[in-house]
Amino acid sequence: MSASATRKTLAVLVLIPVVVALALWAFAWPAARIAPRDLPIGVAGPATATAPLEQRLAERDGAFEVHRYDSEAAARTAIEDRVVYGAAVVTPQGPELLTASAASPVVAGLLREAVTAQLPPGTQVTVTDVVPAPAGDPRGSAFGAGLFPLILAGAASGIVVTVLGLRGARAAVTLLGAAALAGIVGASLAHSWLGVFAGDWWAEAGVLGLTVLAIGAAIAGLAALIGKPGIGVGALTMILLGNPFSGVASAPELLPAPVGALGQWLPPGAGGSALRSVAFFDGAGAGSALLVLGAWVVAGLTALLVGGRRAKAESEPTAGPAAEPATVG
Repeated sequence: MSASATRKTLAVLVLIPVVVALALWAFAWPAARIAPRDLPIGVAGPATATAPLEQRLAERDGAFEVHRYDSEAAARTAIEDRVVYGAAVVTPQGPELLTASAASPVVAGLLREAVTAQLPPGTQVTVTDVVPAPAGDPRGSAFGAGLFPLILAGAASGIVVTVLGLRGARAAVTLLGAAALAGIVGASLAHSWLGVFAGDWWAEAGVLGLTVLAIGAAIAGLAALIGKPGIGVGALTMILLGNPFSGVASAPELLPAPVGALGQWLPPGAGGSALRSVAFFDGAGAGSALLVLGAWVVAGLTALLVGGRRAKAESEPTAGPAAEPATVG
């Protein structure tokens, strides 16, 4: 065996275990450590009645970020505005728990367990789902599973544009068109066919397309700046980090720190949060996620245009000095 073949064999033997370790760390570790971490929830009712419950929730080692409301109506508004995931309401008839399974079925179930555990044994709790998950996806499993195809579509668009050698404005227009079509197809399948979404159709298509564009532009922009290694860096960032760190299947506040916060600064996490807002909450709470997606789009397309101009300038032959006409002696 030649020295070159030996080096390649050793590289594969080292690379595969490293990739496996990174993948397990990125995908399995956050899933194995799911627990509430500063999860925003509300407590509503007279202060004297809610104080014991509020204190017990606050004592759970930073598990909950407790917001206090004077009335059930105020707590409902906070849930609908995506300020809190749910609220415990103390009423003369007994305790009531307000949840929003559309925000996260996992969190809704967790809140039922947490609030019940803080009440005297045998206490009956009335549970009201303020913003329920759609009938077509009551457990939210389809919504969570739908993120990965978006990542693949975005990565594929950035990779194909690069491999085909498209540059500058042509590459940017291609990415825009592909993202727009992906958004329309995605909304047609998820909203019109499967019933996974329940919001404004065009808003959902817009967020889907923007997410695909942010991922595709980031990968193509990196490739335009640093060459083909940019494809690998961009794809690994979106797939290996962006997907498991997004919190779409549970909630960002259930992931270990700083994974949950980091995921919201990447297009998959921001896209998932924005999509949940427009699909179930009339766009409430989507502002910051849309800003993140917009920033990735601007940065990616700018890099794509700059890299295209640089490549064009490098490919153009440098004009030499004009040849002097020959003289007849």
